[in-house]
Amino acid sequence: MPLAIGLMSGTSADGVTAALVEFRRGTVKVLRCRTYPFAPALRQRVLAALRLSVPELSRLNFELGEAFARAALRVKGRSRVVVIGSHGQTVWHGPEADPPNTLQIAEPALIAERTGIPVAADFRTRDMAAGGQGAPLVPAFDEYLFSRGPLRCLQNIGGIGNVSVAGQGRLWTAFDTGPGNSLMDEAVRQATAGRRHMDENGRWARQGRPDERLVSRLLAAPYFRQPPPKSLDKGSFGEPFLRRHFGRVTMRRLPDVLATLNLFTARTIEDSYRRFVFPRLHVREVVVSGGGALNLVLMAHLRRLMAPAPVTTSQRYGLPIMAKEAACFAWLGWRAFQGRFNNCPQATGSRGRRILGKVAPA
Repeated sequence: MPLAIGLMSGTSADGVTAALVEFRRGTVKVLRCRTYPFAPALRQRVLAALRLSVPELSRLNFELGEAFARAALRVKGRSRVVVIGSHGQTVWHGPEADPPNTLQIAEPALIAERTGIPVAADFRTRDMAAGGQGAPLVPAFDEYLFSRGPLRCLQNIGGIGNVSVAGQGRLWTAFDTGPGNSLMDEAVRQATAGRRHMDENGRWARQGRPDERLVSRLLAAPYFRQPPPKSLDKGSFGEPFLRRHFGRVTMRRLPDVLATLNLFTARTIEDSYRRFVFPRLHVREVVVSGGGALNLVLMAHLRRLMAPAPVTTSQRYGLPIMAKEAACFAWLGWRAFQGRFNNCPQATGSRGRRILGKVAPA
């Protein structure tokens, strides 16, 4: 059976998540998945990518290519891999810009050269060229895996949250719901002066008290009323948003800030479903993946807000919580390498089926 590797680095820029994936008769099996952290200096340059000069950004593109190649070789082991699908690192995503444009880096030609394996990358640009938003891309994978079952909301909570609604033979809708972990991660970085990067298991949020009035005000942002298709840049809910609504985050204030942001993230997901999913679709369950699924406080909020629909995780369906996005890019790369459609017009608004990804030969 064909094997592929998926490579992913998200908005938190913690490192490269690499998944070794096997495809067999409409199913996907994750054989290995690891996250390989960036060196601290490299991570700081990734987080500052929008402020880099052109020569510095070009250098970072090649540095990340080396890091992605090392991750691919480590997760590969002795396996014979057909193709690598690399999401790269998003520097900018502007679906509402004129013209719409996006930029992901981590040079695929370098990954192909170091590994000796063909690499498919730069998936978002073709969808944008076809009139789409270039995101979210995971819904095409969700359609492949879950369209044959009952209706489910497949909620990923990475830096940004996104949902696919699939089942009964098709994918019905998909869009970015709002912030995922991005605001909570940024609050932790601020309060700890960069010593910590996340609220592990939601332990700080559990100690705080949410400001429910502030959550209600934040939910009034125009994005949440905008109908799909829609997508967000990683900067849409980042440091400027946090500073504008919360000021400077200190260790003393951190538990209350995180409790508020945690509830806000859960409420954006609930609000999205109430507006755009539940009025017309009877959903059997909500399946959560991504780092947010490890946040016990966030998952408790979702279980309360989504009742009576049960909330579970992708682990129940054989996809490790932290492996789904990397597995998706393995699938996108495999389809691109085969010359088969791998986009989802219902999710992005593109003019039709397309083959996303540019292939760097081995």
